[in-house]
Amino acid sequence: MRTPRRRLALSLVAMGAAASMMSFHVSLAQSWTTLAAAPAASWKKLNPAVSPSPRAATAMAYDPVSRRVVLFGGYDDLFYLNETWTFDGSTWRMETPALSPPPRAAASLAYDAVSQRLVLFGGYDGTAYLGDTWVWDGATSTWENVPASVAPPAVTGPVSFSDPVSGRAIVFGGYDGRFYQGGTWEFEGDSWTELSPTTIPGGRAAAAAGLDPVTHRVVMFGGLAGINPYNTWTWNGSDWARELPATQPRLVYDAAAAYSPQLGGVTLFGGADAGTDLNDTWLWNGTEWSSVRTGRSASATARTVPARSSSSTRANGPHSSRESIDIASRSTFT
Repeated sequence: MRTPRRRLALSLVAMGAAASMMSFHVSLAQSWTTLAAAPAASWKKLNPAVSPSPRAATAMAYDPVSRRVVLFGGYDDLFYLNETWTFDGSTWRMETPALSPPPRAAASLAYDAVSQRLVLFGGYDGTAYLGDTWVWDGATSTWENVPASVAPPAVTGPVSFSDPVSGRAIVFGGYDGRFYQGGTWEFEGDSWTELSPTTIPGGRAAAAAGLDPVTHRVVMFGGLAGINPYNTWTWNGSDWARELPATQPRLVYDAAAAYSPQLGGVTLFGGADAGTDLNDTWLWNGTEWSSVRTGRSASATARTVPARSSSSTRANGPHSSRESIDIASRSTFT
């Protein structure tokens, strides 16, 4: 059964103590930053001289070692990519590591404070759901494959974040081609350990998650699932908790989330609702969601423009359509 077309509207990435929260619009290959003045904020379009070619379903995270945002892979309507780009707040740079992960889209990427590496997991390459683990060393700009003896199931669209207590990279959920997963896994440097929280969110993929370093909680919202994912969850380092805010954003998948120091909470942007791209901006303050008043909003809709790459895999066969990488959802949200 075909699902709503998934278009990753915007990937927001926290820039630590930087003066602004930065993001990259992967569908249009445009860069935006928020100029925040709580309780309102405005979007400002950036114009870097060089940018990655248009693509969707990239993996992105902030690397505090290099003090740069790292972007990997994605899908450009023709190819699954394995380029690595970094962004310092004003300039994009294409990295040229000697070794790179295979091409993929819809993988997860998160910083592991213990190993001081970014951890890449999962994704989809046009043929298979992936379960390999790679780490990015921001000090040397190199990738390394981690042949983990134990790892999460091979999935596309997992959620990944830094644990608020241990600093370890955490992976939750994803879609394995048949089922939405609901396991919580912690990276151990050379392997993975499945955690055993008392409370477990329903399995899902393409959800948004962001770490609030002040409350030491991760908030997760929405996604695609077999059972209604229209809910808000928080992770405290050992257990999940279902939150009951008075109001919530619309149910979205492929939204992006990052902490905003200016707004004092995790900001949620964009995503899609039943195939319609959105450009709403919401703020999670630790207990409640509120809609953020914005000036000019980052664009929500875009047609991905094909762009060939020497480091890419051609999409073909039954998985050449966007629906295949965008998590085949058979669910009806009830």
